[in-house]
Amino acid sequence: MAYVEEFRNQIQARDYAKIMQLWHEYCQGDIPDGQEIIDILQLIKQSDFAKPFGQYVEAILPIALTVPEEALKLETLKLIFDLQTTNSETLFHIAQDLLKSRFSQDPTFNDKIRLVGMRNRDNFQGALANFLLLNHIQKGNFVLHTAGWGVGEIMDFSFLREQVSIEFENLQGAKKDISFKNAFKTLVPLAQDHFLARRFADAEKLEAESRDNPVQVIHQMLVNLGPKTASEIKDLFVDIIIPEEDYSKWWQQARVKLKKDDIIDSPDNPKLAYTLRKGSASVADRVQKAFSGKKSFQDILAAAHNLTRDFPETLKDAQSKEQITSKVKGLIESPSISENELLQALLFLEHTLGYTAHQDTLKTKIASLKDISTCLKSIEIIALKKRFLTLLQSLRSDWQEIFSSMLFTIDQNTLRDYLLKELDTDGNREKLKKQLKELFAHPKQHPEAVVWYFQKVISAEESYFQSAEGKAVAFEAFLILFHFLDSKPELRDLSKKMYNILTSQRYEVVRNFLKEADLHFVKEFLLLASKCQAFSDHDKKILRSLAAVAHPSLGKDADSEEDYEDSVLWTTQEGYSKVHERIKQIGTVEMVANAREVEVARGHGDLRENAEYKAACERRSRLQSELKALSDQFRQARIITKDDITCDAVGIGTKVSLKDPKGSAISYTILGPWDANPDANVLSFQSKLAQAMLGKKPGDSFEFKAEKYTVTSIKSFLE
Repeated sequence: MAYVEEFRNQIQARDYAKIMQLWHEYCQGDIPDGQEIIDILQLIKQSDFAKPFGQYVEAILPIALTVPEEALKLETLKLIFDLQTTNSETLFHIAQDLLKSRFSQDPTFNDKIRLVGMRNRDNFQGALANFLLLNHIQKGNFVLHTAGWGVGEIMDFSFLREQVSIEFENLQGAKKDISFKNAFKTLVPLAQDHFLARRFADAEKLEAESRDNPVQVIHQMLVNLGPKTASEIKDLFVDIIIPEEDYSKWWQQARVKLKKDDIIDSPDNPKLAYTLRKGSASVADRVQKAFSGKKSFQDILAAAHNLTRDFPETLKDAQSKEQITSKVKGLIESPSISENELLQALLFLEHTLGYTAHQDTLKTKIASLKDISTCLKSIEIIALKKRFLTLLQSLRSDWQEIFSSMLFTIDQNTLRDYLLKELDTDGNREKLKKQLKELFAHPKQHPEAVVWYFQKVISAEESYFQSAEGKAVAFEAFLILFHFLDSKPELRDLSKKMYNILTSQRYEVVRNFLKEADLHFVKEFLLLASKCQAFSDHDKKILRSLAAVAHPSLGKDADSEEDYEDSVLWTTQEGYSKVHERIKQIGTVEMVANAREVEVARGHGDLRENAEYKAACERRSRLQSELKALSDQFRQARIITKDDITCDAVGIGTKVSLKDPKGSAISYTILGPWDANPDANVLSFQSKLAQAMLGKKPGDSFEFKAEKYTVTSIKSFLE
């Protein structure tokens, strides 16, 4: 594909003379590469040189007509007819013969020939593409609108009226009638299995496939849409296929798999595009690409590590393994290599490549090493850090002192876990416990380590702070650090992580701690929480109410639990998802469609007497009001779980059986306003009937609209 890149470079350089020189040179070739011709013509079609180039494009015909793959030949000829401006007799007869040979049995053949301008030879530019589009216009087929309406499904068409009726993704609920003349200018046919058609027709199925086999779906996308950068892939997938909150995790996993794929070529630079190779990448190709352009020590070592980690088959191929070994040995022989770099190279040779010729040198260096901390920090590959530590442990009698000194200063949690495990031995436990107490006594000294070990405390992965007193020590240290980070903008990410730990799952961590904490600690907790700027007023209100639940005596000085309940909009997962989808629908579809309506109506003239413009503006106001109201409610929404439901008395999440004044049995479910359904006897807790029965226990009676009801039983709606 060297020619494709050369054409791309000259188009970017806007060198028309060079482009024409390349084209004449290319047309002298005798090996028909259909995909290469298509790629070149696509580049030219999208450039400013398309029109002047049109009089020379048919020079490629002798090669194009010999392309063996029928689909590629058809696409090549279609592009030639799109670009040509000569309307020559040769081109006319080629198009006529091609269409007759393929479609003459079609009963509408003559109508289509007329519509695309093939009845005469005056101007048949684009005739082939237009004919294929007309052939594609069938109910249930899909098209792409190139002027912003997105993918559409064909709902109806008429050759008599010369128009097609289509529902588009970006014009929700609006069916558009488009004349064939305009269709030729703006519509591109999409096969049923085209990525964009599938994304429009069945996004849920495509999401399931993307989660199960992301490489296969991305491969299809690249086949249909061409090379795409990571940013462009995100634009195509996020929300429509993969929810935005899941996308980062999904993409990280997909990217790892893409790097290992034989067909998809993953770029080293995230700004470059993912592309498709012509054939599967061989082991030798991967080795060559990995080291291409790498000159510095760290670049070469990182390339060797990534290669052997992502493609373990390179270690099974003797020639490739020897190439990698030779590259790393070349680093050792460099006169400019530092001692720390030498150690890393020796570690890689011994640990990854199994090359033992320098093993004694490696052990001698580690055994005599003085500045261990600096050396460890200079090692960028975590696997080599771990190997360094294991060798250090086996070679040094003072390894426990070394491990203790690095426990809180080392950067990676996986290595902290390793050091902790090795230090947690019978003879060293008291010393380790003392060290951990020091960590919590002075949390500002090692913030990352405090957060790391605090997570072990709350998940019961350690045994030193599992008592109520121990948890209080850990929790207090965590809050002191959280408050301290208010003044450390450079540690904003750590502060955000701590906030998520405290507030996730409806403040589950706080709830669990407060259940065991004594009154004195709870008061200290509230004082510390009130000073943390990262907590919103709403957060602080909830924390006070949770404290009052754990210690009712605090209710005199703090907001009651009722305040907490009033500030929360309870909902089920289904209600939460429904409102989330509605917010997304308004923001990404209806507001966009309305903006177009406003612009179209604005173009109709005098705004004072323009009824369409006024209606569009009123709709915009309604959408904005609805979006604001739902967004405000959404911030207060909490998904109700079984732990939130108590069946001692009528409350949110309960299913209540009643006996009415006539002695008949009736039941109601009490949920939030988003889930209310009077027809199914599901009441909002804000409704008057629900308010009348809240707090009642089995056997209690209450009056509603002058009639007496008795509560007979209460159970969770989740049962």
